[in-house]
Amino acid sequence: MRILMVSAYPPIRDGIANYAVQEVKQLRAQGHDVEVLSPQPSAAHHHLDLRSARGPLALAKRLRAYDRVIIQYHPDLFYSTPLTSGSRERATLGLIGAFSAARDLEIRVHEVNYEWGREAGRHARLTRALWRRPSRIFVHTETERQAFIDAFDVPADRVRLIGHGDNFVRRTAVTRDEARALLGIDPDRFVFLSIGFIQPHKGFDRAVRAFADLGLEGCRFDVVGSLRVEEPAYVAYLTELRRVVDATPNAHLHTGYVSDEAFDQWLVAVDCLVLPYRHIWSSGVLERAALYDTPVIVTAVGGIESQAPPGTIVISDDLELRAAMRRVAGADEPIASHDEVSWDADQLSDQTAVAAAVHRAAMAERGRAPRRFSDLEALAGQSLRAAHADTSSRQRGDAPSREAFDTLPHLIHPVPRGRSAVGSLGKRLAQRLTYWEVQPIIDHVNRLQDAVRDSLDHRAEGPEDAGR
Repeated sequence: MRILMVSAYPPIRDGIANYAVQEVKQLRAQGHDVEVLSPQPSAAHHHLDLRSARGPLALAKRLRAYDRVIIQYHPDLFYSTPLTSGSRERATLGLIGAFSAARDLEIRVHEVNYEWGREAGRHARLTRALWRRPSRIFVHTETERQAFIDAFDVPADRVRLIGHGDNFVRRTAVTRDEARALLGIDPDRFVFLSIGFIQPHKGFDRAVRAFADLGLEGCRFDVVGSLRVEEPAYVAYLTELRRVVDATPNAHLHTGYVSDEAFDQWLVAVDCLVLPYRHIWSSGVLERAALYDTPVIVTAVGGIESQAPPGTIVISDDLELRAAMRRVAGADEPIASHDEVSWDADQLSDQTAVAAAVHRAAMAERGRAPRRFSDLEALAGQSLRAAHADTSSRQRGDAPSREAFDTLPHLIHPVPRGRSAVGSLGKRLAQRLTYWEVQPIIDHVNRLQDAVRDSLDHRAEGPEDAGR
């Protein structure tokens, strides 16, 4: 069968590009004649700017020549930035024509804006009409599948599941000790890892702060990744992440794009992969970790819970994250039963004791629950945090703690995104117009925060240490 794959493609450094390469290899192994069309110059057979005015029309002419077309869909492939209401409608109309031209069309959905189907108005109708054109639409989790059907009013039998890692293969054969030797990691250390493109929604800063609170000897934390795009908010996030890592003993930041082989070597070398996502659709990193049976801690966002393989520890917040990291590192004291858990009210002003008390409750309940943290822990955590807040309110005369500032990130400009294209455009324009006024305020607040942090460090050293 003659197949055309439409996708970002290497040497472009992109998760979708890597995903497409693996599927192309699998299709060719099955005996198919596969060609690739990418929007940028690459190793693909054809290159076409799909976001230009003529892009969808040119794509439609090409699709007719193939028995089957597979599109690795991401909005950035077809919709230009900044996006206006008019350009969005023109692009959608063009795609309707292109999708209609294919004999047999499959879509692999890597990201989609569900609000475009839920909105009222002409563009919402066009978007729903667009998604009725493909023969088959594939998503990675049941959560995404149901959301897609509901948002775009697509017949349920057309939206199907495909495992994110179905075509993934191992890219290294090294052992754990060999991988550690290659990466310069002590063979006796317990190693946590967060790896992937460095972006605010990945939440790597959450993992490093949780590691800083563990207070465990013989452990280290490595963050490995690079910026996918040089957006100001992403650059600012990397700067903040570097500051947090530098302030955390035994934490290390490795920036720069790593090869596929080196990526897998990191997964082999470590004891636990930590993916504290704030938002995500599905995770290719999670799938790659499964190839090597690497233990994983991941947050319950998007469709992760249905994607996570058995044995994955799924958590909901930073308190659960710290407890889970302590647990996998073997730092938890055993407790016999839920009935033996007790709360010491005198300890509630100590943030570490709060975390420990909640963690003991979770461990007690875990004997009768799956690896997902139980509702009991969440309820206990809410009660303890409320008690802690009440105790703290009676001690407002005390100076702030150093730990409080470690959990307080620097201010950064948020990514200007709205609920609609017009809203996003308006926010971007507002950010540009006010940048010269707002940025000095952000810088000043961050400098004040650093000054207070330095003052607390000086106070903690004491007069003898300070003079050394």
